[in-house]
Amino acid sequence: IHAYMEDSDTISGFANKVVGSLPVVGLIARVFNAEGGVGGDIIDFAEFRRRVGNKCSVNESRAFYEFQDRRGKAGDPLYVLLCCWLAAVGAGLLKTEEILQGVARLRISNDIEFEEENFIDMMKKAREKRAKAKADAPKIPMGIRAEKAVEAIYVCSFWKDGIEEDDVRLLVIMLNAVFPSVGSAEVERIVKEKAKSVAEGGSDETSKVLEPKALPKEAVQLQMKDLEFLRKGIIDR
Repeated sequence: IHAYMEDSDTISGFANKVVGSLPVVGLIARVFNAEGGVGGDIIDFAEFRRRVGNKCSVNESRAFYEFQDRRGKAGDPLYVLLCCWLAAVGAGLLKTEEILQGVARLRISNDIEFEEENFIDMMKKAREKRAKAKADAPKIPMGIRAEKAVEAIYVCSFWKDGIEEDDVRLLVIMLNAVFPSVGSAEVERIVKEKAKSVAEGGSDETSKVLEPKALPKEAVQLQMKDLEFLRKGIIDR
């Protein structure tokens, strides 16, 4: 029922973990599934998109592009799905503020590849820290993950604009495609509550994200190094 995550309590989820724990078999599985999701590996954005896309109906797919027509570049289907990926896979590993600051930067920079790598790195470090502390991952309900996705989409695609009726309709369709187990009635409630909060001036987490914070110095240096490498490659040609 989850389009993007394996439930560890299911037979398939258990089998996936067993395969991932076997040295040779796990290695082979990872070679043929570079997108992640083998054993306890983090499901990366490419695999997330594939899983959601395979579940989408024609009407749901159309909603993503109608939303882009309304919101422009900030409503790009990839941006919307990145917000959903962060909430679906990153909840419990990433702080809400980290998610919102990241998608705020994305709105300005349009550098989705960099933000994806940055978030993957943050999630891996969070997992490593939890493993060292021998702390179990928090079990966050799908409804809460859907709420975080709506918050992220608002910051990325709306910023400070209001959410109109047509936006609500499209958000409900898109969120239902990504979080089918939450239920359409609950998804609609979440989206409408967000629209109402925005209309009333906003009093939640998104109101704290006034301007995207700068990345750590190390992350900026790494990005500049990559850009310089690409620039050099173009000149050499």
